[in-house]
Amino acid sequence: MTQTPTINLAGRHLLTLHDLSNAEMQRIIDLAAQLKQERHSGLRDSRLTGRNVAIVFEKSSTRTRCAIAVALSDEGGQSEYLSAQDIHLGYKESVPDTARVLGRMFDGIMYRGFAQATVEQLAEFSGVPVWNALTDDYHPTQALADLLTVQETFKDLKGLRLAYVGDGRNNVANSLMLGCVKAGIHFVNCTPTELKPAHTLVEDARAIADQTGSSVTITSDPMKGVRGANVVYTDVWVSMGEEDEKDARLKLLRPYQVNMDLMRATGNLDNNRVIFLHCLPAFHDTNTKVTAESGALEVTNDVFEAPFSRVFDEAENRMHTIKALLIAYLTGV
Repeated sequence: MTQTPTINLAGRHLLTLHDLSNAEMQRIIDLAAQLKQERHSGLRDSRLTGRNVAIVFEKSSTRTRCAIAVALSDEGGQSEYLSAQDIHLGYKESVPDTARVLGRMFDGIMYRGFAQATVEQLAEFSGVPVWNALTDDYHPTQALADLLTVQETFKDLKGLRLAYVGDGRNNVANSLMLGCVKAGIHFVNCTPTELKPAHTLVEDARAIADQTGSSVTITSDPMKGVRGANVVYTDVWVSMGEEDEKDARLKLLRPYQVNMDLMRATGNLDNNRVIFLHCLPAFHDTNTKVTAESGALEVTNDVFEAPFSRVFDEAENRMHTIKALLIAYLTGV
């Protein structure tokens, strides 16, 4: 098997996808594909033996927490999970002070929380690589897993079209937009006017798109926006920390539900040239407290469970891309 080219990222931070060149981002995706093939063949290695990573989470998680723990364990490394209840981050102790303590003990810090400023301070003061596993503004590790999933389906990313449908200014949408244009994918954000992404971020993405031959489109018409899409992507309508906005958000986003009519509107359903993605958790049936009260929200169950849905491949790929990231940033290979 051809070896993935060397990734020269040792000692650096990943706070947003702006921290990666287009080629570096693609190399991480390709390394993740190689690591996934190895794991599915029953191979484990020891590339992270002796490495210890602090998992600092202010927000709960299923996929991200498990992906980091398994990625490190597979490669001989260890993780220490630190929730907001376990440490004094930003309360009894400043973020810079916590960063300097953790940096003396760990080889890297994976942060998941609220303010982008917090992960930036951890990077500034810790002296070790810091990776953003989600803030209110960005979710770069999710975008890497998304792109790996798309690449597995279509082989070549460049020239594809991805339509994101829903809350167009959340962290997932922001990082997905950057990831798509860096990979040469046309990105369409189908969202209400009230939830459009920040103008400066859109302009930054369009500047990258000009270089890669892709494009960024913002539209409030989901049926029009998904035409020609190879990927239809959605996320929860109410993010963590926004629960008090639930009723207003549901009313605003009901027309943006991903259902079979919307998937057919892509024009690619019958020729098997479209997939559905969701970063999870998804409110698609009546098996949770939320959906028992409201029914399916951002996606209907028939779409979620359809053969073209790749949501669990995408979830698994969180682990493979995080493993690639850890190896690249901690060892330089």
